[in-house]
Amino acid sequence: MLEVTTAPDPSAAPAGRPGRVRRRRSTTESLGSIVISFEVVIVFLAALVVFGLGRLPAALALGGGGALLLLMIVTVPLLRYPVGVWLGWIAQAVFFAAGFLVSEIFFVAAIFIGIWTYCMVMGGRLDRARRAAEAAEPDPSSL
Repeated sequence: MLEVTTAPDPSAAPAGRPGRVRRRRSTTESLGSIVISFEVVIVFLAALVVFGLGRLPAALALGGGGALLLLMIVTVPLLRYPVGVWLGWIAQAVFFAAGFLVSEIFFVAAIFIGIWTYCMVMGGRLDRARRAAEAAEPDPSSL
């Protein structure tokens, strides 16, 4: 006889260990982390352009770009708190200010500021609507 075996469910917890419950991320946090993650690549390339064009000394161009990259990387896990959103706004402003070194950065930074603004506004609306919907539904343990 042919015996059919199924692969174990990768999402199931191993025997003897309870499964980890993942924290539910807010929409603002999810959208913000997506925007910042894409922007990190662009900021890295912009720092290389500023360095390559000789607009700043190498240490300042690459160090400043590295500092902005570090700010953005630190911002992603902090997006669950209001300070993370503020750090995101600061990162957007610093990137926009880099346009004074290479004018094309103004255009790219303006696009990211628009995306960031849209994500923060719509994410906030969706999060408020979800909280209101969760508050309106009855608690299953009280039934």
